Amino acid sequence: MSLPARAEVVVVGAGLAGLSAAVRLADAGCDVHVVEAGDHAGGRLATERVDGFVVDRGFQVLNTGYPRVADLDVAALDMGWLWPGAVLRVDGRAHRVVDPRRHPTTAPGTLRTPIGSLYRKAAVAAYSAAAGYTPVPRLLARQETSAEERLRAAGVGEQALERFFRPFLAGVLLESELETSSRYLDLLWRSFARGRIGLPARGMQSVGEQLADRAGTARLHLHLRVSAVASGQVTTASGRIRADAVVVATDADTAAGLLPGIDAAAPRQVTTHLHVLPSSPWRDPLIVLGTPEGRLVNSVVLTDAQPAYSPDGRALVASSTLVPTTEAEVREEIARLHGVPTTELAHLTSVTVPGAQPAALPPLQLRRPVDLGEGVYVCGDHRDTPSIQGAMASGARTARAVLRTLRPDPRPQEPSA
Repeated sequence: MSLPARAEVVVVGAGLAGLSAAVRLADAGCDVHVVEAGDHAGGRLATERVDGFVVDRGFQVLNTGYPRVADLDVAALDMGWLWPGAVLRVDGRAHRVVDPRRHPTTAPGTLRTPIGSLYRKAAVAAYSAAAGYTPVPRLLARQETSAEERLRAAGVGEQALERFFRPFLAGVLLESELETSSRYLDLLWRSFARGRIGLPARGMQSVGEQLADRAGTARLHLHLRVSAVASGQVTTASGRIRADAVVVATDADTAAGLLPGIDAAAPRQVTTHLHVLPSSPWRDPLIVLGTPEGRLVNSVVLTDAQPAYSPDGRALVASSTLVPTTEAEVREEIARLHGVPTTELAHLTSVTVPGAQPAALPPLQLRRPVDLGEGVYVCGDHRDTPSIQGAMASGARTARAVLRTLRPDPRPQEPSA
């Protein structure tokens, strides 16, 4: 379908926020069109094939602990799952930290892992339980500090902080100082405690494609850049389209360029190096954490969790750094983490994502306004939390805001007291 001269709603951006909004608006009967400058649905969730291997744009996973993942048909994504935990190396030896609730036989090994005394390990378990099962309003009511200060106050100890939490969280938050809001840490750790972490068989882009299919792919217009947005109209490279409502669902920087008054959050970046091994050196699907003296934050054999990422049974390894690095600079470190000779590592490709996600510094600003007035709306993970959850939640909030205007509740209101 070609771009019409007029639509009820135009969504600018086919990332998870825009697609989540579009699905709800289409389900409500709105004539909604999605305009996307790129070549695919899913935004920062992008996947390509390299020599037959499934390669995501950076190491990304789907966390079923995110509430808005309930909007997806997870079974249709044909997921492969990572274990909840990680491998860490101390003095050259590999040790595992695994959630014993999911894998009880790992409990003795986890208790022997050198991340502090039994008291400190009990503090780690207590923090995980509190984050996982304290009601969200109570979590958000706690005094806000940094992520590092929250963990120190929880009593996890120096070894657990430096050997486990810092590298593990650096791979998620894309910052190693743990200056992120403690409230976001609590919400994030809650999702890890309650959900599973995995990879779709066709790559992370298939998450966005599933939403695009539900919204209606005929109403998705790719390779079409938007140059201006105003009340009632959107200007694209192929002309203007009039609309009753305009939703800007882009990254923060692009939104700031289109909408006066939108502030761009400081973006995080990540570089991921992909290698192929003849076979996996591990027996369980676990992330391997970087060491304090190294450049890597993590490295993981993706095919241990999702064999469909490989075309021929070889192992696909993804290794990430928070600053741009060359493959040669980290090759030996990757080999050491996995306990393999460097000669076995075949470099497949490397990807640097300069605007991987916004920062979430304190004070954490949840549920930032999405209705800017005069029929213009904005959504994206920069309006909630820098995550798949934040993107989809802001899209849902925006759809509700649009529908309150375009599809007002016809039921009579109760008189106020």
